[in-house]
This record gives sequence, structure tokens and C-alpha cells, in this order.
Amino acid sequence: MIQKDGVRAMHASIKTVAFRGIDTIPVEVQVHVANGLPAMAIVGLTDKAVAESRERVRAALASIGLALPPKRIAINLAPADVVKEGAHFDLPIALGLLVAIGTVPPDSVDGAVVLGELSLHGGIEPVSGVLPAAMAAVGAGLDLICPQKCGPEAAWASDLSIAAAPDLMSLLTHLRGGQLLPQPRPELLPPPHDAPDMADLKGQETARRVLEIAAAGMHNLLMVGPPGAGKSMLAARLPGLLPPLSPREALDVTMLHSVAGQLPAGGLIQTRPFRDPHHSASMAALVGSGARARPGEISLAHGGVLFMDELAEFARLVLDALRQPLETGQVVVARANHHVTYPARFQLVAAMNPCRCGYLGDPARACTRAPDCGRNYCARISGPMIDRFDMIIEVPEVSGRMLLRDVAGEPSV
Repeated sequence: MIQKDGVRAMHASIKTVAFRGIDTIPVEVQVHVANGLPAMAIVGLTDKAVAESRERVRAALASIGLALPPKRIAINLAPADVVKEGAHFDLPIALGLLVAIGTVPPDSVDGAVVLGELSLHGGIEPVSGVLPAAMAAVGAGLDLICPQKCGPEAAWASDLSIAAAPDLMSLLTHLRGGQLLPQPRPELLPPPHDAPDMADLKGQETARRVLEIAAAGMHNLLMVGPPGAGKSMLAARLPGLLPPLSPREALDVTMLHSVAGQLPAGGLIQTRPFRDPHHSASMAALVGSGARARPGEISLAHGGVLFMDELAEFARLVLDALRQPLETGQVVVARANHHVTYPARFQLVAAMNPCRCGYLGDPARACTRAPDCGRNYCARISGPMIDRFDMIIEVPEVSGRMLLRDVAGEPSV
């Protein structure tokens, strides 16, 4: 508090982060409360979600019986030239206000990175990017305050003191030295119970053997065959042949999915990702896009498999956008306000028909426009893109249909 010319001003400062890809930028939430016309202004190159935090913070504080003083409140998110995006600034703004008005002791939050979204009833909702924020806090020698549901995710950053609170009231009790919050424990996300297994299939022995070789050497694979040959079923079972994620890979994959907001629950991902975008996906969806330069499908497939079914139906620009990430193992998303690099080291598996009708070379259902149909269809894929595939195999049509084994182990159509 500063006394100057009879005007009483109150200050507070809370540490948090902004995200640039999976990297973090330190941000300081500076709160100034002074006499004047009652108002609250948030500045510092913020987006719409941060601007709307004024109403969420007011409602959350009112729900626990606290009211902001009728004063002029200025909140600055420094540095002012870095774009601030996301609702995770709600909690640091609320704690900054509570420190400024004397409700929370300043020393209880001085050495902590804070992030979390507030609900109108005072709950602290999970946010994306908690694991990268926790890693940054460890590097800076700070503690972490985050939502309770994100605690198991943040706990994977070792040597870190974490206060994971379910709501604002329990966090205030913890900061005042009352009932302390338990330290969250690191958890693993459970593997999917219905993951496709190669043992479920019967037939296509040659294609299955090639798939095992591709898994052993992390080779990019292109399967060409008529509809119903089982190409998609084979590709879906490739992750089950791959080795488990190493600890470093698991952290990278979890951070990518956390930043993208696709982590279903707090914890570490232990299974290799399998991404299968539709052939109508745009280049922005594949590479990454948006005002926040979110990671695209090829980054979300990092450490796992990117399956592109109906390869020739993808737009030519979309396919050519894969060439550089396949060589370098990373992708650069360049936007007006962002220049973000994401890891993108994945195994590419693709499937396509031999021609547009799908029956080129089939004696029973001969293609009526052969050979031009197949030649024009394959020309949709550029030569440099074809060169990115280490293995190209033909998957013939099986008699009847590929058989799936039922629960009892007996083959059924």
C-alpha cells in the first residue's frame, strides 16, 4: 500500500505463464487498486477470453462471500507486447485482487506460478497446458497452483510443490494456513480397453508381415488395394505392434495434447497416438492453425501413427505440406502473431485404391476406363510425396471378406 497525496493505492503481483506452442513465456499479473470511479480494466494485449475474465472473477468472488471494493482497478499482464490468450488467467487475476485488498497474505503466493479457470460458483476448472507450466515452474524454482483435476498431470514435473484446489474457498483456506491441500500424485492415463489387436484378424498374411516389418523399423507405409481388402483394419492395429513410449516421449506427447486441450483427464499418456484425419481435412487442420496456432494432426501424431485413408482424395497442397515434417521431424506454424515450432516425428501409414472406381486389374469387376483411370488417380500424389514412403505394397481382395475372430476365438464374417 502506498500513501500519496491522501490517495491510498494497493498493489499486488502474481506469476503465471503464456503459451507459445509447448513453450511458456513468464507473465506477471500486476494489480493496482486505487480511489476513483469504480471500474475494472484488464490490459496487456489480451484476447476475448481474458477480457471476459472480469465477469467470471466478480461472480466467483461473490459466490464465496467476497466483494470487490468500489474503487478503480487496473490489471496489467506484463510483458505488454506478448499476446495473452485463454481462460487460465482467471485464477491469477482473482488471487492478485485478493492480495491487493488484504484478504490473502502476499508471501503465500509470491513463489508460485498460478493458472486456472474460474466458474461462476467459485469452482476452479481444468485448463490446457498445465504440464508445460509445471515444467517451467520447476526450471524457475517456483511452486504451482492449479486446478485439482490437473494435479496428477502437473505432478509428473518432479521436485515441485503443487497446490491443486477444487474451488476458490479451499484454495484460500490453504493459503491462509488452515486446512492444507494434499499433494497430488502422478498418474498414468489408462490404456484403451477396446484397442484393436492384430490377433483379431484372419487372412492377409503377407500384408500383416509387412506391417510387422514397418513397425519394427518405423517405416512409412503405403497400402494399395481395392475396397474391402482390409487396409484400414490393418492400419488401425499398427499401434499395438509398436514399442511403448519412453519417458521422454511420454512427456512430449502429453505436453502436446495438453496444449491442444485434448487431454481427457489429468495424467501421463502411455500409449502411442493414432490419428486418422478425414480426407476432407484442410492444410490448416493437418499442420496447425488458429489464432493461438494450435497443433494440428501431424503434431498430435508425434510419437505415434498418422493414418491417411483414401490418400489420393486429399488435396494436393495438404499432401505436399507433409513432406518437410517427414524429413525434419518438426513443423513450423507461422501466423501474423505467432511463429511456433511443434515436434512432428510420426510414422505415416496411408491407404488408397488403385483407381477412382477401385477395381483396376480386377477380372470380375474390370475398370471400364483403364488404364487412364488408374494413371490419372495416382497422379494426384506428387512424386516427392511418393518417395517419402519406404514401403509400398498391394493388398489384394480376400475371398468374401476379411474375417474377424469373435470373443470365443471362432472366426466370423
